[in-house]
Amino acid sequence: MLVSEAMTKNPLTCTVNTPLRDAVAILREHHIGGLPVLDGESLAGIITESDILAQLATHKLSDDLWLPSPLEIIEVPIREYINWEKTKDALRNIGDLPVKKVMTHPVITATGDMDIEDAAALMLKERIARLPVTDGKKLIGILTRADIVQAVGASRSL
Repeated sequence: MLVSEAMTKNPLTCTVNTPLRDAVAILREHHIGGLPVLDGESLAGIITESDILAQLATHKLSDDLWLPSPLEIIEVPIREYINWEKTKDALRNIGDLPVKKVMTHPVITATGDMDIEDAAALMLKERIARLPVTDGKKLIGILTRADIVQAVGASRSL
């Protein structure tokens, strides 16, 4: 069976400039785990739940954390300002980030004429749950693990 026979045609997408919060809303509303990201008509990347979760990862404590000695008191305001700037960066609202800052790229893809077994093997090897399907740089579909299971099940019931 070919990928083109099992894939979801005309998948939901977002653009490289879509705010992350809008991409997350699409994922939630449609109960999906990833979206192909387009730059014009070309596939630019993919945004997945894992990409989003990576943005929420906490950072380790600053290596420059210190307690001042009496002679260093004059430096405290300067250090506090620098640490505040770092804190503001760490607390930025990730929902305003454009998807292009968070997406996985380059993206691993399949072609419509690829055997579904080869696509499944590629997904297992790369530890991914979905493959955008392309014709050149143009997105023509997406193949998910669920699509493969459904296709295999349907072929067995015939």
